[in-house]
Amino acid sequence: MANQPSSYPILCASFNQDNSCFAIGTREGFKIFDCNTGRLLYERAAGAFIIVEMLFSSSLLAIVGAGEQPSLSPRRLCMFNTVTGVALQELNFLTSILAVRMNKKRLIVILQEKTFIYDINSLKILDTIDTVPNPKGLCAFSPSLDGSFLALPASTTKGSLLVYNVSDLRLHCEIDAHRAPLAVLTLSWGGTHIATASEQGTMIRVHLVSDATKSYSFRRGSYASNIFSLSFAPAAELPDSLLATSSSGSVHIFSLGATPNQRSSGLLASIKVPHTINDALDPAQHCILHRAVPAGVRSKTLIRKIEKFDETATPEHVVLRATISMITYGGYFLEYIYNVNHQNKSSWTMEREFNLLTAETSSIS
Repeated sequence: MANQPSSYPILCASFNQDNSCFAIGTREGFKIFDCNTGRLLYERAAGAFIIVEMLFSSSLLAIVGAGEQPSLSPRRLCMFNTVTGVALQELNFLTSILAVRMNKKRLIVILQEKTFIYDINSLKILDTIDTVPNPKGLCAFSPSLDGSFLALPASTTKGSLLVYNVSDLRLHCEIDAHRAPLAVLTLSWGGTHIATASEQGTMIRVHLVSDATKSYSFRRGSYASNIFSLSFAPAAELPDSLLATSSSGSVHIFSLGATPNQRSSGLLASIKVPHTINDALDPAQHCILHRAVPAGVRSKTLIRKIEKFDETATPEHVVLRATISMITYGGYFLEYIYNVNHQNKSSWTMEREFNLLTAETSSIS
């Protein structure tokens, strides 16, 4: 979402499509960091930006200003080259741009009541989708060229969504996910699964995109909460885990991919695999890291990396390790490591934390 409360020093945050880098926009400009090293790769002090999106690790950025200067209108999308420091092309719209998504073939621009699909190489407009009012710019986009899907809200009164195939430029399916309006949605890398949460924030549901059927339902908690992020673990086909962060400041991890009576190979190998969808509604069926960030602070969080080991490969007999990266809109980058050992015991450790606002080029390691 492009529009953030003015109290946050960070106006926008996004990871690139392969989770190797991330970008932030502030009132002074924008910065790009390397996820693996934390090194500041690029910065430009040019005013306030509410959208900064990368195309993998290329020099191409899609940037949108906050409107605090006439040259940085929120209705103007600039395709920017970080190597030359030059705007390659600009696209102007009648209303504010709320979200931008890209892969190697498509550029998606989300407005409040319209969505535009472009060929990213020629910037030729391929399709225009009229949508229900979408003031938060909610959308989900799978960057894989094999399953390039775009999901958008289909209603303002309930949690239904439309899924478009942006390669073939056609509507793929409609999914009724929640009774309350949608708050957040995300697609897996390959476009096989979509996860959603409503404004109530108690339930998270996962659907198969191929036939619009519900695969999993998880209860995040009993009390309403704002869900800030949903993220599938990186996987070309079936992701084995799903992450959620909420306004409580907690990180939740749910296991996917296991069938009844089969031991889970995902992050929650220590948790009993539910035998039915109803069993998955039990709040004990997922793992929680409490107070990962201060309550109420918005964050952009994902499972950046999954590693699996033979139990004798590490001194701690770790069989699975997840790297979880968080960008807080308060101005910090945090990274947690989640380990599961051969006895199915799990542990969390903070790997690193640094201030994004004070970072200088080559200063972080």
